[in-house]
Amino acid sequence: MKRRPLLLLGAAVGLGLTTARAQTPREIEVTAQRFRFTPNVIPLKAGEPVVLLLRSLDFAHGFFVPDLDLRTDLMPGRVIRLALTPKAPGRLAFLCDNFCGDGHEGMDGHFEVT
Repeated sequence: MKRRPLLLLGAAVGLGLTTARAQTPREIEVTAQRFRFTPNVIPLKAGEPVVLLLRSLDFAHGFFVPDLDLRTDLMPGRVIRLALTPKAPGRLAFLCDNFCGDGHEGMDGHFEVT
């Protein structure tokens, strides 16, 4: 009978570690620089929480994900943390929505959600 409580405790501890790992969002670094995001194609998994670490190298760019209604300004020298969890597979576009000069209209990318 002494073994049973130890086994249950071990199972409970194991479940706690698995749950803690599942809740820690993956961090993805994204840089903005006239006239591109790097990377501009970002693979994600549906239901996986992620935190984007966004930074601008040269200008006050915008970062907008229209389908998720997420938006933030990117100021040079600062890292902006933006959390998101895509709900379903598909393609989610993002773009710079602060005019940054000729070439601005091509400053975009997308998330490939599987």
